[in-house]
Parts: sequence; structure tokens; C-alpha cells
Amino acid sequence: MPKIKRPSDSTIHRLSVYYRVLQSVEKEGYHTVSSKELAKREKLTPAQVRKDLSFFGSFGTRGLGYPVRELREKIAKILGLDRTWNVALIGVGNMGSALASYKEFQRQGFHIKLVLDNDQRKIGSNHKGLEVRDVRELEKELKTNKIDMVILAVPANAAQGLAEEVQKTGVKAILNFAPVNLRTNDEIHIRSENMAMELEYLSFCLTNKTTPSSD
Repeated sequence: MPKIKRPSDSTIHRLSVYYRVLQSVEKEGYHTVSSKELAKREKLTPAQVRKDLSFFGSFGTRGLGYPVRELREKIAKILGLDRTWNVALIGVGNMGSALASYKEFQRQGFHIKLVLDNDQRKIGSNHKGLEVRDVRELEKELKTNKIDMVILAVPANAAQGLAEEVQKTGVKAILNFAPVNLRTNDEIHIRSENMAMELEYLSFCLTNKTTPSSD
């Protein structure tokens, strides 16, 4: 598909939200859906829905709404969910084990093909149907398994060094669960999930009795 101007992170996030809403709407048997209905289900405004979708092209017909299946498939293509991505998981502690068991990854096309760790007691063992590989063989393993994305589920003091090693292999995407900001060049895409910060956000909302935001 043609290269598009990069939208904001908020727009990309909402696109994922619309995709899940459309999955639900389709299961409910609807063939068309309005921007008003999409907005209502996620506490957004119809104008926001239309603006987000218009960034990627023209969808639907004024007065008739959006064809549910067609829009879902187009959003899937925009998000890259119409193909399979090979994923490597580094770190098979408590967090890594939970992520390896998360079935939604597989359903959405994210195939955990490789797991690695530095614990000699774990290396060579079977973990969720995969043999745990030695992280010291990171470059060889990522290239052999044609990995597209890496998930880091390692302690903070190990994350930066591993991110630099991943970067050298040519992999362009990292999902980081370590509580640290990673420094890499501009060619690699990084998303960090910090559980403590998310809880702090909720704590702020409860403490200050704020109204939920849709932004």
C-alpha cells in the first residue's frame, strides 16, 4: 500500500479501538455502522471518528454509514494485521511467561516464534511449546527466525544493552516492558509499557476526581 503521512499516536491508538469495535459489531450481525455508533461505544465524538478515518482515505457513504466488514478489513490492512509478524520474546520470568501465554497475540497475527533468556537453568527447556534459546546467541537467532519485532521482558539494568544488540541485527520494532526509557537511533520503533506509571495515572485520577478523557 502507498506510504502515508504518519498520524499522531492518539490516532493510531483510536484506530486499534475502532478495529475492535468493528469486530464486536460484526459478531452482533450488523452490516453497517455509523460514526455516531462507533463514537458512542468508546465515549468519543462522531466528528473525531470521521476525522481519524479520513486521515487514511474515504470510507463509507454519507447517510448510510460504514460497511462493517469492509471497514474492519481496511483498518486491519492499515494496522498491518492482514499478515503474520514473527516476534521474539526476551526474558521468560513472570512477565515473560504471562506474555507468552497471551492468546490475543496469535489471533492478531503476532506469532511468538522465539524465546530467549540468560538463565542457564532455563536455556534448552520447553517454554509454552518453544525451546528457550541462549540470549548470547541473539543476533544469530533473530536472523535465523526472521524476527520482525522483539518484546523485552527483562530487568531495567539489562534492557538498554539488549535494545542496542537488537538494533544491530536490523530488527526495527521493540515492545519494552522494562521500567526504563531506551535510547536507540531513529530507525527503530519503540513502545514502552510501564505498569507503575499506568497505576500512577489512575491514582492521579482518583485523587483529583478527574473526568475520563477521550484524547
